[in-house]
Formats: sequence, structure tokens, C-alpha cells
Amino acid sequence: MMLRVPDKRLALQAYEQILELILTGKLQPGELVNERRLAEILALSRTPVRDALLMLEGEGLLLRQGSRGLQIRQVRIEDYMDALQIRLMLEPAAARIAAGKVAGERLSQLTGQLQSILAEGDGKRADRAVVREVDEALHGTIADAVGNPQLSSIIRTLRRQTLMFDLRSMPERLGDTCREHMAILAAIGAGDGETAAAAMASHLGRVRDSIIQRLTRT
Repeated sequence: MMLRVPDKRLALQAYEQILELILTGKLQPGELVNERRLAEILALSRTPVRDALLMLEGEGLLLRQGSRGLQIRQVRIEDYMDALQIRLMLEPAAARIAAGKVAGERLSQLTGQLQSILAEGDGKRADRAVVREVDEALHGTIADAVGNPQLSSIIRTLRRQTLMFDLRSMPERLGDTCREHMAILAAIGAGDGETAAAAMASHLGRVRDSIIQRLTRT
């Protein structure tokens, strides 16, 4: 059954708030979700919370544990790498198509935010929530510029799956990530699709290599 507009709005509100709790670690991997408690925390009725939990389950961020209910998914490194591999296939192509299609004002805004993060001691002292917000905005803007809502949705879902790992790892990558993002934005602003695709592939490849390096470090 289709949700009415007010119900859908409340469900999306609950979805964003629960997602934030997951990504900031306030809801821990492996933790069982208490629908009633969440409704109280969010000051919402249980219906939109229930709808939001179903959305998160559909994206794979929650797992159903039989009669015990839903559990915050524990992201394994294999899951992370699988999602990152798909992102490496999709996001460079998205950057290529997005070249020349993102408004200059939006590009300047994102570049300015990245420069501000770098100014905070090469990103090392930057607020992690701000860094994640800018990261999400940048990749989301590029995906949306393609003009294919299904592709945009797939990329966002994959990013959420990898963000659950990123938030607990590689703080030393913040500065490099900002510079890599700025290179992507510069190519998109110049309308250079091939350079934008290469910059995106390089960025995601370096993320992957850093994870592998960390895992194999002795």
C-alpha cells in the first residue's frame, strides 16, 4: 500500500534520523533495534519508525533475526570490498557523465567546504560529521547530475554500506580525500569527463588500497 504524503514525510524523517544514529555509532553493529525506544528518542509515533526500519532493512543496513527483530548489520571487510568494487565500476562512469553538468555555484560551494576542512590542520582536526556530510554531498551531487534516479539510488545505497566502515577507519585519509575530491570537482567543472572519471577511479582505488594496507600491516 502506498504511503500518504504526510506519512511518507514522517517515515523519511525517521529514516534520516535512524541512519544518523547508525553512522555516528550511537546504534552499534550487532545491536538489536528497539522500535518503541527509537520512537521515544525521535519523538515520533511507531508507524513512521517502523516504515523507516523497513527501508533500512531493504538497503541491507539492518538484518532480521527471526522473532528477535532487526539488528544493526555488522559490516564485514568482504562486504565492504564487494560494495567498493561495484562503486569503482559505477562512480567513475557517473563522474564522466556529470562533467559540465553541475552548476558552478554548487561546485564552488563544495570546493570551499573541502578547503575549510583542509584548513583545520590538513583535515586531522575536522569534525567527522562535517567531513561525512561534505563527502555525501559531493558523491550525491555527482550521481544526481547523471539524471538517472535508479543509478543515483544504487550509488547512495552502496556508499551507506561502505560509510559504516569508513567512520571507524582511516582518519589519516581525511586530508588526501579532500584533495582527491577537489581534483574530481575541478575536472567536472572544466567539463573534462575523462579526467573526472580517472580522478574518481583514483580516489576510490586509493581508499581500497589503504584498507588493504591496514589489514596486511604487521
